[in-house]
Amino acid sequence: MKKMKKIIASILVLAMLFSLSACGNSSSNKTAQNNGTNSSNSTTQNSNSNKKIKIGVSIWSSTDVLGSQVKKMLDYAANALGVELMYVDQGHVSEKVTASVKTLAAAGCQGIIICNSADSEMASAIQTADQYHVYLAQFFRIISKDRSPQIYEQAQKSKYYVGAVHEDEVVNGYNLANILINKGKRFIGLIGWNPGDATFLLRWEGYKKAVDQWNQNHPNDKVFMTEPVYAGTTADGGASAATSLMNSYPKMDALIVAGGGGDPLVGALNAIKNAGKTGKIGVVSTDFLPDLGQELQSGAMTAESGGHFADPLYAFMMVYNAIRGKYVKPENSFYEIKFPYLYVSSPSEYNDYQKYFVDSLPYNTEEIKAMANDSFQQLAEQALNLSIDDVKKRHGGQ
Repeated sequence: MKKMKKIIASILVLAMLFSLSACGNSSSNKTAQNNGTNSSNSTTQNSNSNKKIKIGVSIWSSTDVLGSQVKKMLDYAANALGVELMYVDQGHVSEKVTASVKTLAAAGCQGIIICNSADSEMASAIQTADQYHVYLAQFFRIISKDRSPQIYEQAQKSKYYVGAVHEDEVVNGYNLANILINKGKRFIGLIGWNPGDATFLLRWEGYKKAVDQWNQNHPNDKVFMTEPVYAGTTADGGASAATSLMNSYPKMDALIVAGGGGDPLVGALNAIKNAGKTGKIGVVSTDFLPDLGQELQSGAMTAESGGHFADPLYAFMMVYNAIRGKYVKPENSFYEIKFPYLYVSSPSEYNDYQKYFVDSLPYNTEEIKAMANDSFQQLAEQALNLSIDDVKKRHGGQ
């Protein structure tokens, strides 16, 4: 009997020890679970750092005149740095723009660069970036502090909105309109792409500024500019808009095609040709055509601003360096780069552009790799300095 009691006692002791051990393990597991967010994230971050970086591109079109140039530049940079790219074409349709960001984020992109249409779309885009912890930067665009103060503030406060690369569109519009005015054009038709587009509104402001300034200084030789006719981002839209303007204003001697990726300009030039008015209507636009040299030679084009397809490269580099932890977003602010336009108004000027921007890209593999080690200030300075002469010097041109 005593022997049996000793056995039972031993069993009870072992059971208690086992129970205590189990409790201790349970406590340790709970501690690990409680700390698991940091521990798991740390593991994920270490794992992600060894993964190939994936960056999404939300663009109106990756196949039209300007979009295909953008894609060529980005693909080259991605190849140089070993980055995977994913494109979503959204046609500058608002619901497609916002959906594209969600699609790219859900597909595992660690960063996204976007050419949106309206500032309002960026509210959703930034919210998605914050939700998925995906770095976001704009190209060809920046949120207007004056027109969209709440969205601008949202961008400032976001941990993942890195910044924007854009052009001085008011100056661009002002310069193009003045080219026509100084050539004696006095009745200007205007083609936009989408109503309310942030970039178009800025270019339009520049066109109006040039016209108003001339009219104030030359009250007996005034310039008239029409309200915009919208073409969307297609050649058919451009042709219809140009035809409508020619029919409505027989005295029209100049046309501004504000942009839209290049295709609206192609359609507008065809419409002018079909009307037998090539060379009679002076045409300026933004977004270089692939045959701009020929169009300038024939007189179909008066001048064009462009060469800015490297703008998205800088948005790409900002996001790439943010993913790598090299760029830390300024508190309650964001990065901004103003990118310069090139202006071409003669076949000889276009020949130089073609040699250094079309036949070969303005940046080579070694230069792109060097950008990955540049500070933001160095990156911004490179962008501001881009010109045909700059590429000539860097690539050994004469």
